[in-house]
Amino acid sequence: MNKFPRMKNALILLLAAAATLTIAGCSGGDSSSSSASTASESSVVSVSESSAESSEAASGTSSEASSESSSETSAEPESSASAEAADIGEGETAFTFIVTLDDGSSTYYNVHTDETTVGAALLGVGLIEGDESEYGLYVKTVDGVTKDYDTDGQYWSFYIDGEYAMSGVDSTDIVAGSSYEFRVENA
Repeated sequence: MNKFPRMKNALILLLAAAATLTIAGCSGGDSSSSSASTASESSVVSVSESSAESSEAASGTSSEASSESSSETSAEPESSASAEAADIGEGETAFTFIVTLDDGSSTYYNVHTDETTVGAALLGVGLIEGDESEYGLYVKTVDGVTKDYDTDGQYWSFYIDGEYAMSGVDSTDIVAGSSYEFRVENA
């Protein structure tokens, strides 16, 4: 059982961003950037699982317990979800979208779009719904799961490359290769 799901998610996102930047820098801006994104996402899974095992070992678990943890880790839905991210949408630009529920489980999507903002792309493929307000889109439903601060004390928070976003989803420009995430938060 993974004792540090948030740390694991942060490591996955950090490694995904680093791998994407490395591959994007090496690709020289040619038309192979879509395949470079796919390659970086595949390599992130292997690296992130190793990182999770390393962090468990560093936390003082014995090698036997660590080996049991690694076999449990590889059987977790989160690991297989990241390895099998669903491709959704059509377009020249691709980014990773992660949905993290209050139980810590995550679902991964590779979103392809021609939209310019994350909000427009996610609305276009039906992954988010919400209400327009004077402040922008108030997202209440992500991947079919509704959370409303006013009724259940939980809400969807928006993250960019693992960091809490300082802009709304509807005003955030898409950066190819970046990851965007909605997480359930408690009030």
